Amino acid sequence: MEFLNFNPRDKSLKLEEAPVPVPAENEVLIRVSFAGVSETDIQTIEGSYPRKENEDAVLLGREIVGVVQAIGSAVTTLSVGQAVAVNPNEGCDVCNFCRAGGYNHCQKAGAASTPEIWRNGGWRTHALVPEKQVYLVPAGVTLSQAVLAEPLSYLAHSWAKINPVEVGTGTLVIGAGILGFLWASLLHLHGLRKTVTIIEPRIKRRKLFEKLDLGFRALDIDDVKGEEFDLVIDCSGAGSATETALTSLGSGGRLCLVGSTNPLAEIKFKPFQATRKEFSIIGAHINQFTFGRTLSLITAMGDTYLDYEKLGIGVYKLSRYEEALAAVKTGDITKAVFKF
Repeated sequence: MEFLNFNPRDKSLKLEEAPVPVPAENEVLIRVSFAGVSETDIQTIEGSYPRKENEDAVLLGREIVGVVQAIGSAVTTLSVGQAVAVNPNEGCDVCNFCRAGGYNHCQKAGAASTPEIWRNGGWRTHALVPEKQVYLVPAGVTLSQAVLAEPLSYLAHSWAKINPVEVGTGTLVIGAGILGFLWASLLHLHGLRKTVTIIEPRIKRRKLFEKLDLGFRALDIDDVKGEEFDLVIDCSGAGSATETALTSLGSGGRLCLVGSTNPLAEIKFKPFQATRKEFSIIGAHINQFTFGRTLSLITAMGDTYLDYEKLGIGVYKLSRYEEALAAVKTGDITKAVFKF
C-alpha cells in the first residue's frame, strides 16, 4: 500500500510504501477512496496541536471513506464490497462519561483515540479500522460526499446544542473555511436566509463563498463593527476572532465555539459583558453519537449544498500533498481531499 508518513520529531511528510495490512478479528480493512485534510491535520504538521510525546512516525487523516476489502473473523455487520465511512471517535464504554452518553469527553478514548493524533489515520490506500467505527454509506450518497461526514457530524453535535435556531435569527458565522461554508449551508437548509452574515479577512475566501450563492453577506471583520447578532458561530479557532464574537453578541445572544482551536490561544474577556447582556458561551467537542444521523443529513443536503466547486474543495492525488496543503494555507481552497 501507499501511505503518507508524518514524522512528529521534525514535522516532515514522506510518501512511502508497505505491504497491505491484514485485519485483526474485530477490524475492517478499507480500500480508501477519499481522505480529507482537516484543520487538525494542518495544526499537527505545524506542531500546535497536542499529541503523544516521543512517538514514532504516524499517519494523519481522520476523514476516511472507501470500500470494504476484507473483514476480521469476528466482524458481523459488514461485508466485502460495501461502501463505508469511518467515525474517527469512539469511547471506552465503561467510564462515567461514556455511560452517561458523552463519549466525546471520555479520557481513555474519545478524542484521545482519534486517528491522526493517537493512532494511524487514513492518508493511505488501505486502512484498518475497528468494526464499531465503520458505518455503511446510504444509497444515493457518493463517497466524495460521505468524506464530509466527519466535519458535518461535528456540526450536527453543535446544532443540537444551540437549538432552537428560529428562521430570522440574526446569525454571524466567523471564518470562511470549510466549517464556515458548511455552517452556512446548514443554516440555509434549515430556512435561514437574509439574516446570516459570514466574516473572513481574506478576500480570496470571501470570493469563494460567493459561489455558494446562498444570498448571505460575506464581509470583512471591520464591516460588522457596531452590529449585534442573536447567534455567533466561531469556526475560526483564533483567539482574536473569539474576542470579536463576544463584542458582536446582542443581549441574550449565544456564542458557539466550533473551530479547531489552537490550545495556546487566549482571549481578553470582561465578565461584565456576560452579566449585562446575559449571553451564553457554548463549546462543542467532536461529535456525540451524531455520525449515523449525519449520513442521513448528507442525503438531505445532496448536490445542492455539497458540490465541491461551490464549497471550494480541491481534490488531489496523495503524491501532490505539498500542493494540497499549500493551497489550503494560502486560502485558494477551503479544504483539500485526497482521492485514491
